[in-house]
Amino acid sequence: MNGLNMAAVYVIQTLGSLYLLVVLLRFILQLVKADFYNPLSQFIVRATQPLLAPLRRVIPSAAGLDLASLVLAVLIQMLLMAIIVMLMGYALPNVLQLLVWSLVAVTALFLRVFFFALIISIILSWVAPRSSNPAAMLVQQICEPVMAPIRRFIPPLGGLDLSPIFAFIALRLLDMLLIANLAAATGMPTGLTLAL
Repeated sequence: MNGLNMAAVYVIQTLGSLYLLVVLLRFILQLVKADFYNPLSQFIVRATQPLLAPLRRVIPSAAGLDLASLVLAVLIQMLLMAIIVMLMGYALPNVLQLLVWSLVAVTALFLRVFFFALIISIILSWVAPRSSNPAAMLVQQICEPVMAPIRRFIPPLGGLDLSPIFAFIALRLLDMLLIANLAAATGMPTGLTLAL
């Protein structure tokens, strides 16, 4: 692979990953019932609306899940992987294999969003507790569904909330046991992944 192709892969991975993250955040925000009047939520809605509007006519929501945004995330991941495979000079895998790889990568990104949201939440609790910043409020809304079940079993001890530690352990175990094994089992090339 020549330098121009490497540069193209880098640009496509970077920009594609950013948009993929925004689309997946749209799914996550609806999943956790985040405040859609938050300015950051409004940005995510506006950034994803042009591609989601046509999909919503075909793919309705089910059981409170925004299936259209999830399908869009998988389609974007498939397209990015196909472009990267071609730029790297490999033969294009069949559609089913691309779909499986995309599902693995989107699931990995889904877990990473919660992982990094927890890190941001912990840092904010130290430097800006009870912040009313829109970004801080959105991070809290993303983290709460992950930590609430843990808090039922392990309540805060003397003002110290240990739920993030156990949430990190659970997310890391899912990443190690589920995502890494699925990626290996499906023959997913490591240079191809956008989210792993």
